[in-house]
Amino acid sequence: MAGLTIKAYAETFPIAGTFTISRGSRTEAHVVTVEVSDGTHVALGECVPYARYGETLEGVVETILSIRQDLANGAGRTELQSLLKPGAARNAVDCALWSLEARQAGKRAFELAGFPSLDPVTTAYTLSLGTPEAMGEQAAKNAARPLLKVKLGGEGDEARIEAVRKGAPNSKIIIDANEGWSVSEYQRLAPEFVRLGVAMVEQPLPAADDEALRGLERVLPVCADESCHDRHSLDHLAGKYDVINIKLDKTGGLTEALALREAARAAGYQIMVGCMVGTSLAMAPAILLAQGAEYVDLDGPLLLARDREVPLEYSGSLVTPSTPALWG
Repeated sequence: MAGLTIKAYAETFPIAGTFTISRGSRTEAHVVTVEVSDGTHVALGECVPYARYGETLEGVVETILSIRQDLANGAGRTELQSLLKPGAARNAVDCALWSLEARQAGKRAFELAGFPSLDPVTTAYTLSLGTPEAMGEQAAKNAARPLLKVKLGGEGDEARIEAVRKGAPNSKIIIDANEGWSVSEYQRLAPEFVRLGVAMVEQPLPAADDEALRGLERVLPVCADESCHDRHSLDHLAGKYDVINIKLDKTGGLTEALALREAARAAGYQIMVGCMVGTSLAMAPAILLAQGAEYVDLDGPLLLARDREVPLEYSGSLVTPSTPALWG
């Protein structure tokens, strides 16, 4: 792959309403879009810079454009893994290069990745953090969805889950504490949440303090999110987590994410495939990872008021793999 050109630019997509987690609220999704071209084919990738990891829109664009000469000189997806560190910038470029390789080969990206085909997947639908009453109303409006992901934030979490369960009595529930709990809160809340039918909790403790999970009786299975980025993270997770959440923006693209998925399976972890609040372009490559995953959380486009011109097809919570017009 020689003589590639690359463009990177920030875009904004309005969120339908307000999306709130324990770290704050927002009404817009800010993404970085990448275009790579060999002069004949053009392919796109998307990432969502995350302030939690010190990323900004401007910084990610600058990082992406810093490898322009490398790509012009023939660097491709293999070289990219050492040119950029794991994170949002590498993700957008890596996914764009997968799509470009597929276009050049006249195949689909999933074929290049070794999948004979892709099946639709059922995604969680995220309930934004709010009062128990507001979250109960959100749950009731989405009670037909098979899987709800509930954002929590510490004080009042038990009342929130009570309200969600009442609003959606038949939905499977997973919860995301976004590093907002202490060990004592986990020990107090976990048995009650199991009683209410909660299947799993994401990142209850701050990543820097998760050593406290080692050896803890985890009556409610625990998923590593902020504590798990790429394959190097796995060495630090043993004995603390039951599930890992693979996000392309953390691994730095589909290439590393597929390798992490394989390594995590071999180590005995269940798999969750997650996302930031982004468009269909960001979700499309993640559907490869989601094949056979225990938990899929690729609902970003469902939270937006406006998506890409050629979006993924969502039928309720069932998301269909992308067409070549979007990605891959």
